[in-house]
Amino acid sequence: GKAGYFAMAELITVGCSGLVAISAGLGLLMLLLLRWVFSHKRRGGLPVPPGSMGWPLLGETLQLISAYKTTNPEPFVDKRRAWYGNLFKTHLFGKPTIFSTDPEVNKFILQNEGKLFRTSYPSSITNLLGKHSLLLITGNLHKKLHSLTLSFANSSALKDHLMLDIENLVCLTLDGWNDHVLLQDEAKKITFELTVKQLLSFDPGQWSENLRKEYLLLIDGFFSLPLRLPITTYGKALKARAKVAEELRAVVKKRRHESEKSDHYDMLAALLNEKSEEGECLSDDQIIDLILSLLVAGYDTTSTIMTLAVKFLTETPQALAELKEEHEVIRKKKDGAQRLEWSDYKSMIFTQCVISETLRIANIISGVFREALCDVEIKGYTIPKDWLVFPCFRAVHLDEDNYSEDARKFNPWRWQGKQPSNIGTFTPFGGGPRLCPGYELARVGISVFLHHMVTLF
Repeated sequence: GKAGYFAMAELITVGCSGLVAISAGLGLLMLLLLRWVFSHKRRGGLPVPPGSMGWPLLGETLQLISAYKTTNPEPFVDKRRAWYGNLFKTHLFGKPTIFSTDPEVNKFILQNEGKLFRTSYPSSITNLLGKHSLLLITGNLHKKLHSLTLSFANSSALKDHLMLDIENLVCLTLDGWNDHVLLQDEAKKITFELTVKQLLSFDPGQWSENLRKEYLLLIDGFFSLPLRLPITTYGKALKARAKVAEELRAVVKKRRHESEKSDHYDMLAALLNEKSEEGECLSDDQIIDLILSLLVAGYDTTSTIMTLAVKFLTETPQALAELKEEHEVIRKKKDGAQRLEWSDYKSMIFTQCVISETLRIANIISGVFREALCDVEIKGYTIPKDWLVFPCFRAVHLDEDNYSEDARKFNPWRWQGKQPSNIGTFTPFGGGPRLCPGYELARVGISVFLHHMVTLF
């Protein structure tokens, strides 16, 4: 009857709507595929470096992430370099990307920051760091804030007060050790507490420990699939970032209210007095993003090098014996609980060899992202405008052409009589105008830690 007729008509209408929706979806997918194909096709001029763009939209992101989840992430770069050479193309985090494992190309990219290239990271990383991060801001504001950050971590600041703060935190942590410790967790506590002290003048306590636990979740998100779901690693990282930002906002507001009568000498006090390019005070959001990203920079990197230095020394008894001998000489000069001085640090010659070698072979910062501002021709290839480039420091550090046949073995003696800063293939702290401002702070922190580690245990 009528009911059956109307039901049939409704089914036909729904079916037609479904077909239209499917057709529209297929059409959109086809347009995306065509756009993907033509955006990666070079017309005229020098060719784009060889390589594979992987799957449409996904590219090779999953292969990169899965490599970093293993105990040996090197094959992602090793295989492609063997197939394509020192420059190869890929597609990561939604962007076409050129990987460089050539030290000359890497240096060229770093030195042409703001001219041919600009700092640029995938949105998944930007969302975690914040758009006002020191890693992402550009122009005069970046120059000012980079110089400001350096002033809190240079040799003068270290000699005046930071070295004492470092030693106090190291001794406080090591005094609490018992028969069994998880070394990386302990190293992370030292570096996090030091960075919080330097940035915000907070002493170790429950507030900083709660903040550190959120940072663990935040950092996990950097190399994860950027799915904004509460159950995913990335979703949990975004939630942790919001909590960290909330805690920092409360501190910033309190300090801004107290600014006239405050006598704090830390990074936050300096940022509250700093002006933007327009001559205005920095906003709360700008300060929060800057502090949050500096905490990331100073936390995971240095603590990992501390941990791996101990691992490599344990596996290389001759190096451990030589390191112990150097530090015993320093210890015997001290009267009881007398603290280390700057001259003691400068006398740790073999210690610096150990640190340089650990940075070379196991630096967790494998490279940096830049974006081409125009078509750039180099080494017979074109880096197209708007493509990302990734100067891969780790690949250069582990290349036998640069560090002999034992490039992947821990050998601190290779640094004897050499100045790491004079070696163009050694870039654990980046380079150019974005050279890591905390490079000396990291070396001092690791040196003080190793001193007490090898003389007490």
